[in-house]
Amino acid sequence: MNDYREIAWQGLWKNNPGLVQLLGLCPLLAVTATLTNAIGLGFATMLVLIGSNILVSLVRDYVPKEIRIPVFVMIIAALVTCVQLLINAYAYGLYLSLGIFLPLIVTNCVIIGRAEAFASRNNVAKAAFDGVMMGIGFTLVLMVLGACREILGQGTLFDGADLLLGDWAKGLTIHLWQVDTNFLLAMLPPGAFIAMGFLIAIKNVIDSKLAQRTMPANPEPAVTRARITKVS
Repeated sequence: MNDYREIAWQGLWKNNPGLVQLLGLCPLLAVTATLTNAIGLGFATMLVLIGSNILVSLVRDYVPKEIRIPVFVMIIAALVTCVQLLINAYAYGLYLSLGIFLPLIVTNCVIIGRAEAFASRNNVAKAAFDGVMMGIGFTLVLMVLGACREILGQGTLFDGADLLLGDWAKGLTIHLWQVDTNFLLAMLPPGAFIAMGFLIAIKNVIDSKLAQRTMPANPEPAVTRARITKVS
């Protein structure tokens, strides 16, 4: 159980792919203009991450080290194609909204990095759990960033939820305030870059506070030993 707790802690916080490893920043900064887009891309990435971790762990003993990266990329590409076809079939509006960044999941460093660093060295259960935790961690960062940008940019939440869930979800849009013109800086990638910097700074502050709490309240003072030499 301790191993799984450590995997969860690594994926959700300590080694979060978005806030710590800074992997997959291209889709993270470009697609998260709304919370709906962030959720769609996050779940697509998580599905591919879980599937690739499982398959890489299954074939790790049969793939020569010299060709392991091309094999991993082929596995990821096959899974991305399946996810892309599913989104195209059941959420066509979201498929159009995500655009080129959906097939570009193949080159997402989060997925290939976990396949190489973890899945190829651990059993199927741990590899699958690592995919779940890393996927959730990455999706949470996408959601927080997408929510912040959507609120600042157009004063709404869940705008375009029908693209992900169907026509019935049009009523899920929350209008926090009315804006005459959208705040373009928040909606464009430079605004996402600035918001991402604030998120990383907040995480660093929280980490420093947690580190201070774990330190002993009254550390023992260092004892200085004096050497006495007897003079005759």
